[in-house]
Amino acid sequence: MPDALTQSNEPLDHPQSELASEAPTVAVRKRPKPGERRVQILQALASMLEQPGGDRITTAALAARLDVSEAALYRHFASKAQMFEGLIEFIEQTVFTLVNQIVEREQTVLDAAADLGARQAAKVVAMLVQFAEKNPGMARVMVGDALVFENERLQQRMNQFFDKIEATLKQCLRDGAAASASATPTVDSQVRASVLAAFVGGRLQRFVRSGYKRLPSEHLDASLRVLLG
Repeated sequence: MPDALTQSNEPLDHPQSELASEAPTVAVRKRPKPGERRVQILQALASMLEQPGGDRITTAALAARLDVSEAALYRHFASKAQMFEGLIEFIEQTVFTLVNQIVEREQTVLDAAADLGARQAAKVVAMLVQFAEKNPGMARVMVGDALVFENERLQQRMNQFFDKIEATLKQCLRDGAAASASATPTVDSQVRASVLAAFVGGRLQRFVRSGYKRLPSEHLDASLRVLLG
């Protein structure tokens, strides 16, 4: 899992007297800090999703993974759908923060350059496939494989995520098309953004279907040269 969901691993502090050191050691479960258990639940869910071809994840299995009761899960999330929404929120926040950084950085480096839009779009696509490649469990959520038997609103939210990605690509490419004096910058950018979004979706689907063996970044640079010219 990325750093934003990394749980705390602070050592337990057990001061002992000389007599206490001779007594049998009794395991003491550390009580999670506020918010820490919620993060642990999302980490465990993402980790379970990383199992290729895994069965539908139940709250019973998730609770067992964490060595807690199902009731303990529901103290932090009202439903399993809310747990998946937590993962989707992480995906959205991480990806769109990176998208904004890419656009701003490239704008500064290549302001008004003819290939600015294509470079921005290529970097956005590369970031998406690399994010999925590093987070296989998240990739299953992104393509909907992990959401098949879950609440319909989860799939709708991921659809909106990819619609926003396509809109971002379209904006990048439209600016580049205008800079290169295209006669139809809006149409050109819409078509190319649609193709790029479909390419990303296809690469992630193949990654999940192959049990994470076919990496989405395979021949990425060459593929982008074909798609972006």
